Amino acid sequence: MKEIFVGWAARPPAHLRAFLRRLALGLPLMLLGLGLILGLAPQDPAGPRFATGGAPLPSLPMPEPGVTGVLTLRPYPLLHVGEGGGMRTLLLAGDGKQRPPGDLSVLDGQRVTAEGFLLSRGDIAMLVLGAPPRALGGATPPAREALGRWRITGEICDGKCAADGMRPGIGIAHRACAALCLDGGIPAVFVSQAPLLGHAYLLLAGPDGGPMDAALRPLIGRRVTLEGRVERLGRLLIFHAEPPG
Repeated sequence: MKEIFVGWAARPPAHLRAFLRRLALGLPLMLLGLGLILGLAPQDPAGPRFATGGAPLPSLPMPEPGVTGVLTLRPYPLLHVGEGGGMRTLLLAGDGKQRPPGDLSVLDGQRVTAEGFLLSRGDIAMLVLGAPPRALGGATPPAREALGRWRITGEICDGKCAADGMRPGIGIAHRACAALCLDGGIPAVFVSQAPLLGHAYLLLAGPDGGPMDAALRPLIGRRVTLEGRVERLGRLLIFHAEPPG
């Protein structure tokens, strides 16, 4: 006759003790394996390629010594490297969840040199500065091309994590982090549900050409449909979104 285990007994019977030992050893290993599978399963929506050049993304940010270009401040600090159709526009940020260091107002429209780390994903690239840019002299800001008015469905994210500061850097679980980044002055990015003119990542600006409208803050990290005009700046698209309603 088999033993039975009574809840108030001091210890379970021998055959049940063996089963419980195997379960105690195997269950953590099963959970660890499941966690690894779930962690590796999500796919990067932008794909592991730079927005320009098609080079594979590095495992760590790449140092960019002495990047030279024209600095503009609207809708956010941007560094325009190169000219014409080959121009590459870099979003600028500081360390952590902060705007670029120093007073950039005196550098608006100036040719500057800057050093930092490069983050890149999809259609956007960001230079994370460790020190303020250095002025090299006056320059002509790049021209912008109007692309009309659009209604776009997607998600409001911060440009740093969306540009590969974190993976995936989007989704409702990232909402609090994105809100802190945007409050700290990190440029806003709109990740479109479907590519717009070949671009899934758009710089998100306000209707007046400045930063994202403050009325959109409650919508960070959520799927939303917004309307507004779109501009092309080199290889970057800028979405001047209006608050809904």
